[in-house]
Formats: sequence, structure tokens, C-alpha cells
Amino acid sequence: MSVNVRFWDRLARRYARMQVRDPEAYDRKLAMTRAHFPPDARVFEFGCGTGTTALKHAPHVGHVTAIDCSANMIGIAREKAAAEGIGNATFKVASLEDMPEAPGAWDMVMAHNVLHLLPDRQGALARVNRMLKPGGAFVSSTACAARAPWLFRAILKTGHALRLLPLFNFLTEAQLKAEIEAAGFEIAEEWLPPGGRSALFLIARKKNELPRGPS
Repeated sequence: MSVNVRFWDRLARRYARMQVRDPEAYDRKLAMTRAHFPPDARVFEFGCGTGTTALKHAPHVGHVTAIDCSANMIGIAREKAAAEGIGNATFKVASLEDMPEAPGAWDMVMAHNVLHLLPDRQGALARVNRMLKPGGAFVSSTACAARAPWLFRAILKTGHALRLLPLFNFLTEAQLKAEIEAAGFEIAEEWLPPGGRSALFLIARKKNELPRGPS
């Protein structure tokens, strides 16, 4: 079992009990996201945790499919969906790389609090681009902690080296936006909630593919 899976499996029940740190900012992100749903939207989320955001959006879309590497997290998400009577949300134990290639299958892809944890962020962004329809939306909320105190950075790096903590990449806001744009997106909206520990919220659009000329 990988470090990531072991860590999140252990944390799952406690994570599910955690309160949203800034409910006002969270509600604003939900509203900004919903403004980009087409009718009967097909939405995909990776790194969904216990499914809170997917379930918040489910009543506003055609269907949402959400995945996470942790079986314990997905188990809780399924419990919550059943308790809330939500039938148009599917939760699967998987990583983004496990998903079958289905070019242009999704209206929106979401990645909340996960991009800074990926070992191959550029590869993931390229895959997301392929998954989306032309003009489809990629919505992300990402910790950009490059300016975090050195002790915090040292603790996370040491914990990962000892295989106790997941990988944590210390990004800047500019670096993240440049990587998303380089993957074939145009940033439509960005918002950094007030507070030193806030995550950068981005809504990016897949660029429409140029028509091919004669060969």
C-alpha cells in the first residue's frame, strides 16, 4: 500500500468529521462553480475525499463521478450519498491514471486540494485536458505554499522522506497558473480568499481545438 493510500485511509473518519474552515469562502466557490454548469452537466472529480463537494453539486448536474485513492474515503462518500438520497453521484476507488481514456467525455473536471499532492502534475493536467469537451471547465482549489514558514516545509518534506506523509509540492500561484495554461487552458476566473493559508481557486476553460488544414 502506498504512503498516500495508507495516510488517507487512516485519516478518513477524522477527516469526515472536520468542519469547513471558512464556510463563506466555500459557499462562494460552490456558487462560482455552478455558474459554469451546462444543462445536464457530466462532472468528474478526482481526489474527492469523502465526497462533500461532489454531493453539494449533484442536485445541479446530470451526473457526477468522483474518485479517490482511499477506499475508506470512498466508503464514507457512499454512506453520505445514501443517507442524503442522492442517486446521481458515483464514487469509485481509483487514481486519475486508472481511469479509461474517454476524450471529450466530460463537461467539467474538478480537483480540490489535490494538485499540490501529485508527483506528475503536468501529466495529470494533460489528461484532464483530453477528458474535457472543447470549452469544458477545469475547476481547482490548490494550496500554493511556496512562501510557507521554513519549519512547516521542513516537517512536510521530512515526513514524506520517512514515508509518513504524502508528497507536498510547494507551489506559487504564478507557477500553478502557468502550468494550467501550458496544458491548453485559459483561466476564466481566479480567486484567492483572504487569509495566509487560503487556497487559490481557479476556473479554467479548455481551449477550442483549431481545425486541421489539408494534409
